[in-house]
Amino acid sequence: MSPGTSASPGGDAALRARLAALATEAFRPEFAEIDRLPTVELARLMNAEDAGVPAAVAARLPRIAAAIDAAAERMARGGRLVYAGAGTAGRLGVLDASECPPTFNTAPGQVVGLVAGGPQALVTAVENAEDSKELAAADLAALGIGPADTVVGISASGRTPYAIGAVEQARAAGALTIGLACNAGSALGAAAEHAIEIETGPELLTGSTRLKAGTAQKLVLNMLSTITMIRLGKTYGNLMVDVRASNDKLRARSSRIVAQATGVTETEAEAALARTDGEVKNAILVVLAGVDGPTAARLLTEADGHLRIALRAATGKD
Repeated sequence: MSPGTSASPGGDAALRARLAALATEAFRPEFAEIDRLPTVELARLMNAEDAGVPAAVAARLPRIAAAIDAAAERMARGGRLVYAGAGTAGRLGVLDASECPPTFNTAPGQVVGLVAGGPQALVTAVENAEDSKELAAADLAALGIGPADTVVGISASGRTPYAIGAVEQARAAGALTIGLACNAGSALGAAAEHAIEIETGPELLTGSTRLKAGTAQKLVLNMLSTITMIRLGKTYGNLMVDVRASNDKLRARSSRIVAQATGVTETEAEAALARTDGEVKNAILVVLAGVDGPTAARLLTEADGHLRIALRAATGKD
């Protein structure tokens, strides 16, 4: 049995009572016979349920923005963004973290996803892992979490011990903490400095929080990582200028981005990329500022990677 679990009948009854009070666990009697519906009607019903998720996220945009600004400020000082959750919530965090290196050329370990039970839990349920605060504390301690870092605990219910334990451990270490839950007044939100509680309500399938709650969490994680990276200068307008060209598709995208940003042909863009070892931002600077590759690299270093600042330094405009 993992730390933090309980086998006592009284403990089970208390847990059942806490779960029964959660909106995400509520039973909806109007859906009691959905298994009798034609498939297309079930699809329409699910689609109608999902349609309310963006509005639930929109209601928390000021809180999301405040958390993003705080996280970006710490990451600009060299900190990391760490997601921690169990089950679907943890897997969504790992997914978001894993997409940052190819999209934004983040350094290894700059954005990290922790799932209760470790990598095995990405494809297989790991018994009792989500019930252990101690496991979360050990996972964060292994990363050496400190004041420059940001830790996001993710839990649809807002009561998952692993997510709460991660936030508590991170806060004790001086890190910025964000609690992402789908119930108001959650224990996870209370444990974190920034509470983002998206009230998605009861699910079509009772308690199946991979549905609306999972969609809401994905939308918020998209915002957290994407807007943070925009603030860190990893985009130029809506172009992914820090993309890592690790395959043919991304190499083609790199030349297209340079062409879109500068107005040159893709052939000219490819020539600029060849002069900058494939670095998109450097190539854009070579074209727009008329500098050579080494000068572009120096200007970007002095601008902490912000292309607009480097352009302003080289040309007086951005």
